[in-house]
Amino acid sequence: MEIVMKFYIIGGSCAIEDENYITIAQGVKDGGGNYLRGGLFKPRSSPKRWHGIGIYGLEILKEAKRVTGLPVVSEAMNAHQIEILYDYVDMFQVGSRNMTASEFLKEIGKQDKPILLKRGFGSTIEEFVMAADFIMESGNTNVVLCERGIRTFETYTRNTFDINCIPAVKELTNLPIIADPSHGTGKASLVEAVSLAAVAAGANGLIIEVHNHPEKAMTDGMQSVTPDIFTNIVNKANKIRGLI
Repeated sequence: MEIVMKFYIIGGSCAIEDENYITIAQGVKDGGGNYLRGGLFKPRSSPKRWHGIGIYGLEILKEAKRVTGLPVVSEAMNAHQIEILYDYVDMFQVGSRNMTASEFLKEIGKQDKPILLKRGFGSTIEEFVMAADFIMESGNTNVVLCERGIRTFETYTRNTFDINCIPAVKELTNLPIIADPSHGTGKASLVEAVSLAAVAAGANGLIIEVHNHPEKAMTDGMQSVTPDIFTNIVNKANKIRGLI
């Protein structure tokens, strides 16, 4: 699959928890999404936290694709997970923690599917772009960058969404860049405003965490919006795109 300069509207729960994911996926499609997100393997800050459903979610992911007809992006954290996910996903995600793992970037760069590369939470914009170079040097030029916020002294939000990154990346590379306002803020109440700001700044898309029962989510419920809010964000984003 070759990356084209389109507007990516990627939605779904942070993790695939159970069959409820299929309902969430349908809500994403109905709301205007053109890609599904959903993690089977979750990188965690503590070994005591839930690490995802793993291979048991593959059939759920497959069914969600069948029902919605939407392609899927999911994170692989090592070469073994690339192999497990290969037949089920349409785009591999490289998470923030692995942006600086150059050997992994070289490995995923050998794949013939598009790569969504998230910015490291402590990385500069130039380091972000150079990480993409590692992937492309291995042969895969179908890379989509993702600004997901960086760690600063601010504690009110989970991260600080770096709006500067979007136009800066466009000065440095021809690669598309999308915005992750969910991780960029950590607060569902802020997702819409940051989404629209990112679109106005020239983002080539959005990746938003969506859950029909955020209060029951196994992970990242605080930053997940409901399907109806997702639909509202998409509609407003498309209006802004029409203006610019």
